[in-house]
Amino acid sequence: MKNKSNQKQASKFILFDAKGKILGRLATEIAKVLSGKNEVNYEPRLGGKDWVIVLNSDKVRLSGDKENKKVYWRYSGYPGGIYKATFKEMQKKDSTRIIEKAVKGMMPKNKLSVEALKRLRIFKNEEHPYQNQIER
Repeated sequence: MKNKSNQKQASKFILFDAKGKILGRLATEIAKVLSGKNEVNYEPRLGGKDWVIVLNSDKVRLSGDKENKKVYWRYSGYPGGIYKATFKEMQKKDSTRIIEKAVKGMMPKNKLSVEALKRLRIFKNEEHPYQNQIER
């Protein structure tokens, strides 16, 4: 009898449209797909194999008044080296980083999540180079 967990599975490209979606709810769905929890034969030690493509990262939204209140922090390691930006500032500068940081926060903190985040592709608008790989 063959062990089914050793068989190779073909990876799929799964498309998410962020237009009008709430950031946290979108990030949890993406994290489930990247970690492989959407598959019938899910095994935590193997992780997922699917790629995730996110479109319209400019049009993602937050609930309530978090657009003005949510702050992203960075620290350089030097005294006085705290950099902060609100959600609106981050969205103007690079909206793909918002979704990337949200999904990274939803993933488990292990080596599998590092590999999973390499299979995440985020685009600001509808154009992307993966048209041929996506199943219709």
